Amino acid sequence: MKAWVLHSIGDIRLEEVRKPEPARGEVLVEVGAAGICGSDIPRIYRSGAYFYPLIPGHEFSGTVAETGPGVDTAWTGARVGIFPLIPCRDCLPCQKKQYEMCRRYSYLGSRRDGGFAQYVSVPADNLLCLPASVTFEEAAMLEPMAVAVHAMRRIRPQKSERAVICGMGTIGTLLLMFLREAGMENIFVIGNKELQRQTALQAGLSADCYCDSRSEDVKAWVTEHTGGAGADLYFECVGKNETISQAVTLTAPGGRIMLVGNPASDIGLQRDVYWKILRNQLTMAGTWNSSFTHDPFDDWHYVLQRLEQKRIAPARLISQRFSLEEAQRGFLLMRDKEEEFQKIMISKI
Repeated sequence: MKAWVLHSIGDIRLEEVRKPEPARGEVLVEVGAAGICGSDIPRIYRSGAYFYPLIPGHEFSGTVAETGPGVDTAWTGARVGIFPLIPCRDCLPCQKKQYEMCRRYSYLGSRRDGGFAQYVSVPADNLLCLPASVTFEEAAMLEPMAVAVHAMRRIRPQKSERAVICGMGTIGTLLLMFLREAGMENIFVIGNKELQRQTALQAGLSADCYCDSRSEDVKAWVTEHTGGAGADLYFECVGKNETISQAVTLTAPGGRIMLVGNPASDIGLQRDVYWKILRNQLTMAGTWNSSFTHDPFDDWHYVLQRLEQKRIAPARLISQRFSLEEAQRGFLLMRDKEEEFQKIMISKI
């Protein structure tokens, strides 16, 4: 089969490799679509992987082509989404079905081969059956959608609250979509690209609720648009010192901050920022990954239900599509940022 194989930092090649054989409890999935995640780029070009060679890619969907020993053959031919985290099922979080916090997890596309290939072996326990109305591209976005939903549900927003989203990458934009779908009306967004603004407006945000941080004073803008009170909820989706400090400053007394963005570097708070957390009795929470327990109320089923009912439209985020053979163009575009992008999809289309 064809696959993008990472041999070392910066050395990724499209190669002919042996098609994997599913082990006990696994299935072989023919990949229908795969999204390139922002975390894939440093893995390929800067920080590297846990081992080499590695086939990256953890946001993908497809069709079950073959079942391994111990797997019901009825799975064959099923259209599926894939939860990429493979829990140990033995540690304390796993015993509580908090698999996203597993202490000894594996992970498709980073700790074992993933979806930037024609085929990939996947544990059957990680499969989610797709309704006919859900496309492979939509299903390849189940993972980032579930991440956004996990952050939203952990902070328990109320419809009357003022919410600020800082950072309009894939997760921030999906947060906007899900907050709107949940009925929240007072949402304010901070972005720094024209394509982000356009996508936010297409998702139903009013133009006067979008702040372009390149040309506007964010502190003054949020203060004005929240009537001087600040945000009741603040989603920090960037992961930088300045934007985390800004979140503390712009959150109302008694408000809640959800830290979503992966850290770009070490994070430290100045003394006056820390004082604001104390004196304003702010609640700061972190979020990681998403819940997938096969329970109808987990994050993945929450997303799938809304996809099936056409209450969420993630395909709006897809800005570029490439075939598997062309995928390196997507990797380099995200690395070099020579043009704007939102979500880049590797698809058979």
